[in-house]
Amino acid sequence: MAVKSGIYKCEVCGNIVEVLHAGEGILVCCNQDMVLMKAKDEDPVLGEKHVPIIEGTKVKVGSVLHPMSEEHYIEWIEATDGLGHVSKVFLRPGKVPEVDFGFEVEYARAYCNLHGLWKS
Repeated sequence: MAVKSGIYKCEVCGNIVEVLHAGEGILVCCNQDMVLMKAKDEDPVLGEKHVPIIEGTKVKVGSVLHPMSEEHYIEWIEATDGLGHVSKVFLRPGKVPEVDFGFEVEYARAYCNLHGLWKS
């Protein structure tokens, strides 16, 4: 069974899917079950550059801002206010990994193209 708001990845082609409505089925891509990604919230080696940090209405990625090169960057930042309102902003290399969502953020997630899913 798929998990609502779960992020799943195909280990063959790299497709990533977010579940908006959970159903009984199993997500499949390239003839294999997709893998539910586990959001990390700390890492002694990578954490200072990957964990989303909430500052009121803003979310930045890393206490030391995450690099945003063509090879290594934050693809998106997502925030929720705790009332069910969710907003996601997609980023590009060269941009600062910081977003002002315009509402008080309770929880945030970010996705690094090399190191996966991170949560606040």
